[in-house]
Amino acid sequence: MLEGNTAGKDELPAGEPAGEPAEETRPQEEKKENGDSKVIVPATGPEEVEFVHPEGGWGWIVMLAAMWCNGSVFGIQNAFGILFLSLLREFGSENDEDLRFRTAWVGSLSMGMIFFCSPIVSVFTDVLGCRITAVGGAAVGLVGLLASSFVTSLGPMYFTYGIVFACGCSFAYQPSLVILGHYFKKRLGLVNGIVTAGSSIFTITLPFVLSDLLEKVGLQNTMRVLCILMFVLMLAGFTYKPLLPVKSSNTRTGSHCPPMNKIFNINIWKSLGYRIWAFGIPAALYGYFVPYVHLMKHVEERFGKDASKEVLLMCIGITSGVGRLIFGRVADYVNGVNKVYLQVTSFFVIGLMSMMIPLCNIFGGLIAVCLLMGLFDGCFICIMAPIAFELVGAEDVSQAIGFLLGLMSVPMTVGPPIAGFLRDRLGNYDVAFYLAGIPPIIGGAVLCLIPWVEARRKNREKEEALSRDQEVSQKMIEHEKAQGDAQCKTGESVL
Repeated sequence: MLEGNTAGKDELPAGEPAGEPAEETRPQEEKKENGDSKVIVPATGPEEVEFVHPEGGWGWIVMLAAMWCNGSVFGIQNAFGILFLSLLREFGSENDEDLRFRTAWVGSLSMGMIFFCSPIVSVFTDVLGCRITAVGGAAVGLVGLLASSFVTSLGPMYFTYGIVFACGCSFAYQPSLVILGHYFKKRLGLVNGIVTAGSSIFTITLPFVLSDLLEKVGLQNTMRVLCILMFVLMLAGFTYKPLLPVKSSNTRTGSHCPPMNKIFNINIWKSLGYRIWAFGIPAALYGYFVPYVHLMKHVEERFGKDASKEVLLMCIGITSGVGRLIFGRVADYVNGVNKVYLQVTSFFVIGLMSMMIPLCNIFGGLIAVCLLMGLFDGCFICIMAPIAFELVGAEDVSQAIGFLLGLMSVPMTVGPPIAGFLRDRLGNYDVAFYLAGIPPIIGGAVLCLIPWVEARRKNREKEEALSRDQEVSQKMIEHEKAQGDAQCKTGESVL
């Protein structure tokens, strides 16, 4: 739990010159050994006031709004396979291989842009705040999706759907992760689990709704119906009322332009734990998404076109939602950066399950693999934000999440095409799935270093603090001794 701490008004920070005022515009977050932290929020007066997370209240409304955001953004993205067939029929034929390739890039571009834009979104979130960024992003996404419904050829879809709609989704999505840290600390894992479960719920239900709409009203009108989701998302963004104070944007010269450290926050890169995390997660994702992209085609080749491929997607979607709820709650009981071990376990299991896919010669075996894969996929997703809060603190978390998502866009885009290339060369997906299991295991092993690094950092900080205290004590003793000697000399001169 975040607890406030009222500092004495006469105290100066260690190392602060007596003639210069301390920085009073920046709230400080002090990490405790048990994973909790206290946030010191400077007031307008000389005394500092405490900030305690509400752990509820209006935060429950914010949680529901963020859940709708996750559901609508990734529900539409994950349902592109349904729209894909309609786009083929609208602009040509399902049997046109060239058209299939060009149409697939619309969905790939859209998903990639959501993550690629994240570093930029984090800057806007820091400068403008969560509410303005989310509402503006939802509005842009609404315009892009509405414009896509009037497109009569595939070319403009790359811009309206692949860029405008996706960028709007990116700007709406990331603030939904950041704002939760304003309202929750003790329950942050559970709340993130509920929020990210929204995408699982929409992913399971939306394909059935879209199939029915496409059959009855056609592609263009179906996209216009989806605009309703984006409009509700825009309204939901207005609930993102920030609680944590932001740093002052005024410079010493009186300019109202935001300082450079707010536009590009280098504090997050000073944390070795965050640097390891930002490297390990993308490294694991080179093979992470391969099963999700190529599993259906592998099932057709192994078990025939009549196999119930949809059952596997249903298993992954349902258990992913369950995993987000379960592991989100479990994360609340894991202290500090030790939450990373949950992600390590997720990567190990998903890597092993990827290698198991070619070994499954009965369909029931694949169902078991997909159940486990979905469960630990939910674990990986739901604790990303809580780990970011633990590594860099509440104030710097926006850009920490943004840069991580941006780095994730590369392996998400590169991994599946490499697997497809291997299939074309070798004639089946066996080697592709075997190799896809290696990066998650390597990435998980790298993440194991984070708790050790953070423990060393805390021990070093304790030693430095103890050393400073000893120096202060020594100086006080020398000062008192000097005063005593001076008094003695004064007494001798009087005599």
